Amino acid sequence: MDSTDHVTVDWDAARDTNRANWDDRVPIHEGAYDVAALDDPAYRSDVVRDDLPALAPWLPGGSLDGLDVCHLQCHIGTDTVSLAREGARLTGVDFSAPALASAAALASRLGLDVTWVETDVLDARAAVTGDFDVVYTSIGTICWLPDLDRWAAQVAALLRPGGVFFIRDGHPALYALDEDAAELVSRYRYFPDGTAQQWEDAGTYVGEGTVANTRTYEWPHPLSEVVNALLGAGLRLRRLDEGRTLPWRFSPRMEEDGHGSWVWPAGDRDRVPTTFTIVATKD
Repeated sequence: MDSTDHVTVDWDAARDTNRANWDDRVPIHEGAYDVAALDDPAYRSDVVRDDLPALAPWLPGGSLDGLDVCHLQCHIGTDTVSLAREGARLTGVDFSAPALASAAALASRLGLDVTWVETDVLDARAAVTGDFDVVYTSIGTICWLPDLDRWAAQVAALLRPGGVFFIRDGHPALYALDEDAAELVSRYRYFPDGTAQQWEDAGTYVGEGTVANTRTYEWPHPLSEVVNALLGAGLRLRRLDEGRTLPWRFSPRMEEDGHGSWVWPAGDRDRVPTTFTIVATKD
């Protein structure tokens, strides 16, 4: 995996490059995600299983049942259908047509009625019909976006008054680490400067196989930038947490925890966060 930092790239070009890469990931992820487990009506994806306890206290009656939920950057829909199984009316949003086709086929097979919208998440408000009780996004999302103020504005505009926004994502302190080092060593930029990090990688974070479109662009976002973007969009910050587990193996040094997640070795586990979780509401 090769990287080049401080790359100036137009957003339209970067988005199209990233989308080609994510289109290529769909068949790999269809095989790597535990899609067959969803045949059990009681099954929830590992991501949703971890997120629901953090989200539930902010929901009416502690449940998604009967609520309208918009899932941003939903990919192939395993988390989306898991949320739908909690009784919510789901709208899944993603920029990859093959990913949404896979998601729609999955929902149909499971007998779940989900609305799917193909759009750049930074244009979500214009593309999605209606407003929502909950806007949800989780794991591996905002690093692909250059403009968090625009992103947060979409979130706020999609929420109805009293609505809840939930995000869990990889911690920016984690993303600054050298994933291949024998110890915790900072390698990548933590703070933004308006430029992108360019990556060349034929693999993906899970599954066997390679992609034809190997180039992607990402942008570092410190935790302060995420919080300030949401506050600037008029949302009220209700809770901020930092975690020690990940649903994917960021580094070869990480170990399975026995519950579907990955953790640093015991000596490093308390030294750096792996995720952050934010709950915010719209007055």
